[in-house]
Amino acid sequence: MAAMVGNVPLALLYGNGGGLPAAFLLATLVLICFSVGYAAMSRKVINTGAFYTYIARSLTKPVGVGSAYVALAAYTAQACGLAGAFGYFMQQLVLAAVAIDIPWYVFTAIGILLVAILGYRSVEMSAKVVGFFMIAEFAILFVFEGLVLNKKHFESFPLASFSHSQISSGPIGIAMLFAFTSFIGFESAALYGEETKDPEKSIPRATYLAVSSVGIFYILSTWIIIGSVGIDNVRTLSKKDGGLFVLNLVQQYGGEILFDVTAVLLCTSVLAGYSAIHNAASRYLFALGRESIMPKRFGQHHKHYFSPHIASVAITVVAVVTAVGFAISGVDPYTVYAASLIAVGTLGIVALQAMASLSVVAFFWRRPDRQLWQGVIAPIIGFVGLVTAFFLAAMHYNTLTGTDSKTVNLVPFLLLIIAIGGILYGHRLRTTKPDVYAELASSKLR
Repeated sequence: MAAMVGNVPLALLYGNGGGLPAAFLLATLVLICFSVGYAAMSRKVINTGAFYTYIARSLTKPVGVGSAYVALAAYTAQACGLAGAFGYFMQQLVLAAVAIDIPWYVFTAIGILLVAILGYRSVEMSAKVVGFFMIAEFAILFVFEGLVLNKKHFESFPLASFSHSQISSGPIGIAMLFAFTSFIGFESAALYGEETKDPEKSIPRATYLAVSSVGIFYILSTWIIIGSVGIDNVRTLSKKDGGLFVLNLVQQYGGEILFDVTAVLLCTSVLAGYSAIHNAASRYLFALGRESIMPKRFGQHHKHYFSPHIASVAITVVAVVTAVGFAISGVDPYTVYAASLIAVGTLGIVALQAMASLSVVAFFWRRPDRQLWQGVIAPIIGFVGLVTAFFLAAMHYNTLTGTDSKTVNLVPFLLLIIAIGGILYGHRLRTTKPDVYAELASSKLR
């Protein structure tokens, strides 16, 4: 829901307009190739560190340490940004409808509290909550799409969307940038390897299911959205309506009740995404604490819930401090607070996905059980596609954030500083703490 409402209008306007479904198709194919290698490695290396562990085992431990700090920073930034987005949408969509004026940061605080409670407990509870809201989001969008199909019939699927003229009608790179952004989070299944009964089967299955089902849904949904207004009108209307473009279509085809339900589910969608990313950040901090490259206290798990509860509390504290800082500064909660942090998180995660693809090739290169497709070809395709996505994101970062603020658009350089600092620290550990260095990226290896 958040991807459809938040990313699609921008992708239509700044990207290739009516050819957007083709951009989502390309992004889906690249991420499926990434998933093939990622899933193959998740069967062999089981650890809460995921990206960090894979990269450290294949591309040297110092590079792994650098990637670990980038992963922690990226997921934490995304979590903080989603907390701000939740407050913004609650104020703008839900309370505006009933004419109640409450500051956005009140709802951000409520969102942080709810996610903190879920994060402190076992992942099973979070999964049930997130799962419920995801099913509701799919259902409401299926209702909208069914209404469009009932009215527009075959016009809902304009074949021109996959024609060369439409695909090249605007910068497809920007369209793919927003498409990749919409997938962020699907790769986090590997973070739960140690909390899963049968990780060799369930982690690859979850990864494939996530990327394929969501990818197909995005392709069909964007195609129907374009068909609902006509391929020649889509860019004009997306510019005119902005962030309300999809919601206005829901109201046009489904009436006020469907619009109200969709607005509420957009807010819960952001909250569910926040919960999932918070859990990912917590597990990275837990892994780094356990390996003594962050304070060891973070590497403890709850005796009853078996959750990384101390790490979860730490991520919550960062979210609180960030929210207070932005609230005091008086900046716009969406275009500055949410957009800048979500964007830098996206950039970091795409870079990590690219490095993980490369690590898969390195890991399987000399193993006797290496398979050509899973261990070489698919991850190389994923690597090339993700590196392309990274450079597109870096080049068009102001489009991703929605602001021309120099301060906001210099934020990505922090990721580079964090990565270099982490690599240098990894090299230092080799000489100053050889026992800690020797234990880095320890995992169950099959």
